[in-house]
Amino acid sequence: MGYNLTNKLVVAISSRALFDLEKENEIFEKEGLDAYYSYLLTKQNNILKKGSAYRLIDNLLKINSYFDKASKEVEVIILSKNNPAMSLRITNSIQHYGLDIERSGWTSGTNTAKYLKAFKVDLFLSASEEDVRIALQSGVAAAKILPSTSRIRKSKGDQVRIAFDGDAVLFSKESEEIYQSKGLEAFIEHEKTHRNNPLAQGPFAKLLMTVSKIQAKFKDSSSPIRTALVTARGAPTHERVIKTLDVWNLRIDEAFFLGGSEKYEILDAFGADIFFDDQDVHLALSTSVVPSAKVY
Repeated sequence: MGYNLTNKLVVAISSRALFDLEKENEIFEKEGLDAYYSYLLTKQNNILKKGSAYRLIDNLLKINSYFDKASKEVEVIILSKNNPAMSLRITNSIQHYGLDIERSGWTSGTNTAKYLKAFKVDLFLSASEEDVRIALQSGVAAAKILPSTSRIRKSKGDQVRIAFDGDAVLFSKESEEIYQSKGLEAFIEHEKTHRNNPLAQGPFAKLLMTVSKIQAKFKDSSSPIRTALVTARGAPTHERVIKTLDVWNLRIDEAFFLGGSEKYEILDAFGADIFFDDQDVHLALSTSVVPSAKVY
């Protein structure tokens, strides 16, 4: 019987999200595919530097050390638009860093998102906005990894720390669209009126549910994963969020209702290995302190 990816946390990641391939991508955009492939061939034995999502992937894979190999909880898959012949440098880098990544897909420039369902993917991380949008449309939690700055601090140990925005990420866009179209007062009144009605699931709700199943296998203090909700909501609109999570029977370790104030200092203090948000205004600052990804 073949290896079953069902009931695991399956993360698919592009090579440009895992490693720093910005120079290579610049050659591709400015000089074309042939120049890009020629450059990769000359550098195939050069180990790549770590990319924006490396820290998250490294810590996620460490969760498997708590289980035997046959029942490991996390599977990471490389899904890349590179040509299979160009994969050697990436796989050499994976081996150099000791990452337990066995599975990969190489599509020679075609969209990778169409293979996510076949791999039972729960989370797709890519540097391509197009691929992320297609993945989200197909019902897979997906985000575009954003370039990080040198100010980002090191990970706080081996524990995976994942931070989520609320509306349009964990929850649907319904309430946020009211805020965008009708303003803050209308948004507050809407949330007060519907405070006892659970919010609809957003694109990352299922991912949080999968993470919660892993957390449930550990005592709170020993869990290798810690989650945080970091939202611009404040009182009284926070009430609907708390009640929604209760109805969903979902665990969230920390929650911050910031009432519109900046998120980046909270994210820095939390030590997020990744922060998912849909708003550029928040991501522009968060990328300076923690690895961040945009949800479309």
